[in-house]
Amino acid sequence: MPEIEMLKISVEEFSRVQRYMRLSDKNSEAYAEMKERYIELKVILTASGINLTELDRIKE
Repeated sequence: MPEIEMLKISVEEFSRVQRYMRLSDKNSEAYAEMKERYIELKVILTASGINLTELDRIKE
């Protein structure tokens, strides 16, 4: 898979995870699982040079 396609998928998933997190109770197990994926995606995107300033709505 080309790198640009992988980045596109990661950005889309990052946005999706944030939407789900905003709809969930912060004290739930589901939120905790989503937060782990949120952090993983944030690391991947940052390491790839993606500026998350506009994309990161959770900011945790």
